[in-house]
Amino acid sequence: MRALVQRVSWAAVEVDGEEVGAIGPGLCAFVGVTHDDDEVRARRLAEKLWHLRVFEDELSVAQTSGAVLVVSQFTLYGDASKGRRPSWIAAARPEHAEPLVDAVVAALRELGAKVATGRFRAHMKVRLENDGPITLLLDV
Repeated sequence: MRALVQRVSWAAVEVDGEEVGAIGPGLCAFVGVTHDDDEVRARRLAEKLWHLRVFEDELSVAQTSGAVLVVSQFTLYGDASKGRRPSWIAAARPEHAEPLVDAVVAALRELGAKVATGRFRAHMKVRLENDGPITLLLDV
């Protein structure tokens, strides 16, 4: 499981002209799933996001009033090392990936996070203001 995480002042995701998720200060996490990922890794990613110390004074979302916007992103497993067309072979099929992205969201909420989401398998427009900028790639 992989996440591209950005510390944001705000972030929002829109589908077909409708805002489906938005947060103020916090983290925007684009989450990708590969074939051997499972609920254990989903939980580990949620805990990593919850405790990631990237805010002022080395605080985490758990220690601030921040929120997390989770957006599914199969393209994080795209491989463009050969040629010009990315290969998506390493990305999990939607029927495997969607429940695991949902598991990350559920685990974050169990931990106490305020969570907003995009919409799985939808064409999304994500707007955000990266704060820092801070952008990290997490593999769990």
